[in-house]
Amino acid sequence: MSDLINSASLRLREIIMDALGVLVAEEEIPAVPLPNFNIEIPADKSHGDFAANTAMVCAKALKMPPRKIAELICDKLFLQGTIFERAEVAGPGFLNFFLSRKWFSDVVQNVLSEGENYGKTDLGKGKKVLVEFVSANPTGPMHIGNARGGAIGDCLASVLQWAGYHAEREFYVNDAGNQIEKFGKSLELRYLQLCSVKGHELIARCKDDNEKLCSEIYSQSGEGMTFEMPEDVYLGTDIIEHAKNFYDINGNSFESVSEKERRKALVDYALPINIAGLERDLKKYRIVYDNWFRESTVHAKNETKLVVDKLMEVGKAYEQDGAIWFKATEYGLDKDFVLKRSNGLYTYIVPDIAYHYDKLVTRNFDKAINVLGADHHGYVPRLKAALNALGVDETKLDVVLMQMVMLVRNGEIVKLSKRSGKAITLVTLLDEIPIDAARFFFNLREANSQFEFDLDLAIEKSSQNPVYYVQYAHARICSLLRNLSEEGVEIPQSADLDLLYNPREIELIRHLASLPGEINLAAKSYDPSKITKYSVDLATLFHRFYDACSVKNAETKELMDARILLCVAVRQTLRNALEILNIDRPEKM
Repeated sequence: MSDLINSASLRLREIIMDALGVLVAEEEIPAVPLPNFNIEIPADKSHGDFAANTAMVCAKALKMPPRKIAELICDKLFLQGTIFERAEVAGPGFLNFFLSRKWFSDVVQNVLSEGENYGKTDLGKGKKVLVEFVSANPTGPMHIGNARGGAIGDCLASVLQWAGYHAEREFYVNDAGNQIEKFGKSLELRYLQLCSVKGHELIARCKDDNEKLCSEIYSQSGEGMTFEMPEDVYLGTDIIEHAKNFYDINGNSFESVSEKERRKALVDYALPINIAGLERDLKKYRIVYDNWFRESTVHAKNETKLVVDKLMEVGKAYEQDGAIWFKATEYGLDKDFVLKRSNGLYTYIVPDIAYHYDKLVTRNFDKAINVLGADHHGYVPRLKAALNALGVDETKLDVVLMQMVMLVRNGEIVKLSKRSGKAITLVTLLDEIPIDAARFFFNLREANSQFEFDLDLAIEKSSQNPVYYVQYAHARICSLLRNLSEEGVEIPQSADLDLLYNPREIELIRHLASLPGEINLAAKSYDPSKITKYSVDLATLFHRFYDACSVKNAETKELMDARILLCVAVRQTLRNALEILNIDRPEKM
């Protein structure tokens, strides 16, 4: 696909190098090695469409003032027949270049020709990338952090696909380990409450009011059993609901069996329901995964043991006091850490090491990208060190660390309580605000920045709401074209696009041209917020153009046709940007 800005930059470098070659041949500058120079797009467009610092960086090597070098280069530039109209020397020696009108016409034509593929690049050259995100414990509903991680991870995978990678989305299901033990214990305690007379009466009385039930049940005891819930269990009302439904099916039949059998039965009942709920809720959020990878498969294949055995074989782990330790200090970490405890149980990081070995070696992905909470910053170096010790290139694992989200309502932070089970979940959030707003807002900032999510703004239908503002620009173009069609004016097959030279038109076209480059930058930096920013900027530039340059009442029919095609190009580009973000493109608002 075409990236006309990148192509222009590469062509400009060739033109400058040709001019330097002529200067050397004519012995106006010495034939010495020259440093690399930068070509940039000036913030102030009065300084040209491109600027090069060639003269500045070559001054030392050529032993000449930068301004003199710039003037010599400018004198030897051959621009005839190129996309550049003119060049000038500015300041102490900058070279500024101005694009021809044909280049801007080509941009519009390029958008129209490539249509729904406009913006796609071949940066990734088909490399396989696995993006793992959310991966919430299946022991309860997804919280607000998962909502942000879901939007970032899903849009990042989309950005990578548009940049030419083969990107897959994966959810790692933690269906083994300590959290499942905690889940089973929580369910068991609630189930045993139901098996008691008082507990059963409470449930019956409060079946339609789980919050009331949750608060009452803390202080209740029945048949000599105290049901004050301990600290190391889950307290959400979802646990009560699971226990109640399990009791409705099985009654007291599991009250007298062993603890192990009772907990297993409860987990086997509740866990599949939770996992199905995660998948259902994420689909509502427009996230569909390619793979649901279960931690239990790592254990079933004995891959935890294989990983630890391999680390022992290569001399990167050792035994001490009955436990097996990883030689983390050999990889720059402060201290070694335990892989296998003296009681024979593996620590939490071992299944993760095995899982990532599976990603990068067994399944042979070129890159694994994890979107994780910022609290994992200490975990990442340990994981990379272990992979390195296993012979895996640690640079093949990249981690996007995501900062916390603060919900704001009426200008005040919304307090979230895990203890009471009243934390705002993904589902309750989507019941309150549109899905488009959630996906857009969570990608407004880089993942590593803290973010205040304004719940009031997210539902506001005004230009202050960025997603509404962008969608309105798309709808405004659709409305314009619809109204023109009703008046007998159809979209022309072609037009003289060189007529588009108003500064508002040029500014808008220049921004259209930058989409492929923005997609590449977003892919390189793992930052989908570049696409939301691009969309907002494009909407702003369109509104400015539309207010300054009449389409329907253009001075001539030829100019009206050119502006219609420009509007069609903007609509297509907005559609593509919103497609990357998986946000609706309304035609009426």
